[in-house]
Amino acid sequence: MKKKTTNSMKALLVAMIATMPLMTNAQNKVETSVGADVVSSYIWRGQELGGVSVQPSLSVAYKGFSLGAWGSVGLESDDTKEFDLTLGYSIGGFSISATDYWFNMAGDQAAKYFQYGAHSETNSHVFEAQVGYDFGPVALNWYTNFAGADGVKSNGKRAYSSYVTLAAPFKLGGLDWTAEVGATPWETSFYGSNGFAVVSMSIGATKEIKVTDSFSLPLFATATWNPRTEGAYFTVGMSF
Repeated sequence: MKKKTTNSMKALLVAMIATMPLMTNAQNKVETSVGADVVSSYIWRGQELGGVSVQPSLSVAYKGFSLGAWGSVGLESDDTKEFDLTLGYSIGGFSISATDYWFNMAGDQAAKYFQYGAHSETNSHVFEAQVGYDFGPVALNWYTNFAGADGVKSNGKRAYSSYVTLAAPFKLGGLDWTAEVGATPWETSFYGSNGFAVVSMSIGATKEIKVTDSFSLPLFATATWNPRTEGAYFTVGMSF
């Protein structure tokens, strides 16, 4: 997610690197998961937010509703620490969610978790709404910041910073691949764009590394380009 005292996810995002959670199903159909990724660098929506990072996750779901926690901790002392909470609902291919992104730094000073005011110097919360539909061959998602420490337009007004993605999964050479394009529809300092701009183009693959007959570790790699900043990143990670 956006904010390094320097693309989410979080992300989210969703965006979102593959995980392999440990699943538990109760008789009442409650599903829980816990997992963690280790990544060579934290890239979110075409932005580099940190170096080598550990990214734990925890979630519970029931009848389409879900509540999840996600975090990122970099090995470098100056990497921003992140803690996100997401409440969502999905049915069929349709999904909707709200995410609270929080960072341990607000500008150059330490952030306070229970500070929520948009104009508070110690608030680093960003609240984002998401709506999307997975058509199968492609998935379309729209994200908009609606409260908190959002970006601004050139006139100083809140930008309601938004991000739209189109992702297409496919199989090739025995691997699971995903190609994704992300863009900002209008001007915002949050993503550093002056209007409509493609800020992320990525392609990634996942491969399971067999450790024992009953246990495998997913290895994933992603190449990302940001045409807006002319940045390029290649990351690799492993899920536990």
